[in-house]
Amino acid sequence: MSTTAASPLIVLDTNVVLDWLVFRNPDCALLGEWLLTGKARWRASAGMQEELEHVLARGGFERWEPDVPGLLATWDQLATRPERPLASPPGARLRCSDPDDQKFIDLALAEGARWLLSRDRAVLKLARAARGRGVEILTPARWAAAAATG
Repeated sequence: MSTTAASPLIVLDTNVVLDWLVFRNPDCALLGEWLLTGKARWRASAGMQEELEHVLARGGFERWEPDVPGLLATWDQLATRPERPLASPPGARLRCSDPDDQKFIDLALAEGARWLLSRDRAVLKLARAARGRGVEILTPARWAAAAATG
């Protein structure tokens, strides 16, 4: 894997991680390719990893037979944590109506991510405001379509 500082940052919400690594959603295939080849860099916080581990521990994924240790190993291999404590982004903070999703918005803005991928309505409602701050909030399908066309 070759990541470079020039590769754009991407933040993934928990459902997108599940779509990619548990459900093997085809909308996430290009995402996996980009992360594995270093075409994009995945930024995630400790709180995001804790949320994923909590969701996986609740169960309900037996039908998909997830390889939880493998999934967490992929996280450890590809997701990087912020190098410094998160500071509030400049200007007024974008408030998500779902407090559990605020961490994704805050990280994407604080780290200067190019994209935040989510299917969550509360996050997607902030797309226009985030775009004005340099972050594109997209569903995995919309991101894949845009990425595939350049």
